[in-house]
Amino acid sequence: MEEFAVTLPVVLTGSITVLIAILVNYHALRIYRPSADDSSPRGRWQCSPEMLGGFSYWQLALVSVAGLFLELLMIRWISSEIRLFAFFKNFVLVACFLGFGLGCYLSRRPIHLSVMLLSLVTLACVCSLPLPSLHHLVNGLPILVGAVSEVNIAGVPSLPLNAHTLLLLLGALFFVIPIFGLIAFVFVPIGQLVGWLLEHATHGITAYTVNILGSLFGIALYTLLCFLWQPPAVWFLVAALMIACLFWTLPLWRWLSVLAFLVCIGLVSVGDPSGGATYWTPYQKLIVRPISDRGEVVAYEFIVNGGWLQRIVNLSPDFAASHPRLFGNTPLNENPYNLPYRFYPSPASVLVLGSGAGNDVAAALRNGAARVTAVEIDPLILKLGRDLHFEHPYSSQRVHAVVDDARSYIENTTERFDLIVYSLLDSHTTSSYYSSIRIDNYVYTVEALRAAKKLLQPDGLLIIKFGVKTPWIAARLSGLIRDVFGDSFIHFGAAGSSYLVAGGTFFIAGSHQRLDRALSDPQLAAYLSQHAFSLGTVPTLTTDDWPYFYQHEPGLPASVIVISFALILIAWRFLRRTGGGLRSMRWHFFFLGAGFLLLEAQIISRIALLFGTTWVVNSIVIAGLMVLIVASNVLVAWRKHIPIVVGYVGIIISISAAYFIPLEEFFFSSIWIKALSATAVLCLPVFFAGIVFIRSFAQERFSSEALGSNLLGALVGGLLESLSMWTGIRSLLILAVLLYLASWIALMEHTAVVVTSESTEPG
Repeated sequence: MEEFAVTLPVVLTGSITVLIAILVNYHALRIYRPSADDSSPRGRWQCSPEMLGGFSYWQLALVSVAGLFLELLMIRWISSEIRLFAFFKNFVLVACFLGFGLGCYLSRRPIHLSVMLLSLVTLACVCSLPLPSLHHLVNGLPILVGAVSEVNIAGVPSLPLNAHTLLLLLGALFFVIPIFGLIAFVFVPIGQLVGWLLEHATHGITAYTVNILGSLFGIALYTLLCFLWQPPAVWFLVAALMIACLFWTLPLWRWLSVLAFLVCIGLVSVGDPSGGATYWTPYQKLIVRPISDRGEVVAYEFIVNGGWLQRIVNLSPDFAASHPRLFGNTPLNENPYNLPYRFYPSPASVLVLGSGAGNDVAAALRNGAARVTAVEIDPLILKLGRDLHFEHPYSSQRVHAVVDDARSYIENTTERFDLIVYSLLDSHTTSSYYSSIRIDNYVYTVEALRAAKKLLQPDGLLIIKFGVKTPWIAARLSGLIRDVFGDSFIHFGAAGSSYLVAGGTFFIAGSHQRLDRALSDPQLAAYLSQHAFSLGTVPTLTTDDWPYFYQHEPGLPASVIVISFALILIAWRFLRRTGGGLRSMRWHFFFLGAGFLLLEAQIISRIALLFGTTWVVNSIVIAGLMVLIVASNVLVAWRKHIPIVVGYVGIIISISAAYFIPLEEFFFSSIWIKALSATAVLCLPVFFAGIVFIRSFAQERFSSEALGSNLLGALVGGLLESLSMWTGIRSLLILAVLLYLASWIALMEHTAVVVTSESTEPG
């Protein structure tokens, strides 16, 4: 378990940080509190859309680009710097939706850019101020929550919910809720502009289409920067340019926004205090630190999002012979990287899944592998392995490196292998699909292991090496192996051979003859006997429908329930304090927003099974969904009186097809056939949902309240996605249908009220 010392400096730093965050939130709420005259700007600290030039399509496009760019920036940046937000799915996304929704509700009030700028600078201070006590507190938040999570968070054991663990959870909430508010207020001015521009557009459908296309460009721009390995300083610079352009006609706000973003750029540019090099890969924040011994660099350590990931080590015989002190008395052939080849010496073909910087690849080469296929999802980690690894495994002619998601490669390759090695595929990430991405969610499932088994040669072996910190994780792995391979498998624990090399738990299955031959070696048999351990009760096995490997059993962890209810309460209070409330909610649009987010979440999760959980796939899927929305806009613009009932019937039929057709039916050998068939079945509900939304939005004359209700519904939908931790991902389709039916009922009730009121008006 990670150490978290609650010292006086930590308490003082945390208290001051929370106090400042609360004051900024209070300032924002006070500014947006309704008053007798809040329709026109007063003073130089406020402005209106008219002062920015009124309605124009270029301004709508720019604010749409800036909004989605900032949303993705915040989601990835906050989830990387404050690990708690990476462990609890969608909470940053929910905060963004809350801010957008509040902004739409407040679109007729003056815009206060100071709300965004103060919130941004405060967040940058929390994430990047070089204060050790603050970093210690932020990194310790997962430990405070992990005790009651029933989810394995960085090795934190799940403890019973009692007064002590509840106090830990409340302590984390005391920190999280003000941060949640800061994230939300960043987006209120953006939401105000978008809501006002859509409401004042002459051609509403055209304006909404421009909004969607601008959002699509914002996603593309941010994704491009991620693939160019650009750091947050560049992200903030691009955002600063867009915000400055939006407020260009107001010199005070133009230069204040530039100044605030420059402060953020300076804070996020602070380097690693230990002297390591910081990289922002397409998936994560990566810090590389050299490890020296007597003035010589003997290893490189990788830290990902504040947590240890791996080391680059030199296990060549020459280095080991010249540095015996670093390896102690452990023979090289008992090193965890070399152990697989005690069971299969000199294999003709090896597949390494999660090859990382190359330690397992180097081990395969040292042990006589004729051909090695190394699969790694992160291209920058591969590059660092090529540049830094002491044995240069990726330079070997015998190695073929593949940049891909492990599950995607397993499902799509036609090769067969003598030995398949699961490296330490251990991301500990259960984040939003917009964020760091669940790198290994679909690797440790029954279906994934069955697919891997098909890649083995008749005499082949599959070896899973895992950093087990919780006993039930080992029991789950054994249950998965037993389900796929039967009872004939080997498991043992291997201690690290030195402080340079971490240990692991091994599970080995496959050819019975190969295992029997290996066990006939007396030395190996004695080693296995010394390192044996007992397996406990096997928890629920992970499947493609319930892939939550780090969760003990299906259900909603107490921490998720408590934090979700707290966030909903905060959202409701924000709405009440700014003049809104349940009475002003457009329930038809609220349910549409909640249903759409659930629909989108399960589409992205299921597409990830077919094509891999990568930023490329996710970006293409999100872009494809937006294109479908644009297509529905074009159809409604062409056929203005298309009945809404057509959209609802299409939603129900297409969701039913997506629910009942197994994903296995889409694993065609042709990637184009697979893409087209999956899009037609899985994504078609979005097209019909787009028809319902744009027809309804047009009937409401593109009111900002309708858009705000839709975004607040998406906020609730983001929290409801956590139900998949209990019922599975496919169940989200059923919940989405229920939410769309609720929106249909709300629409009919609203229509009946309007007709009744019109019929009772004096004629």
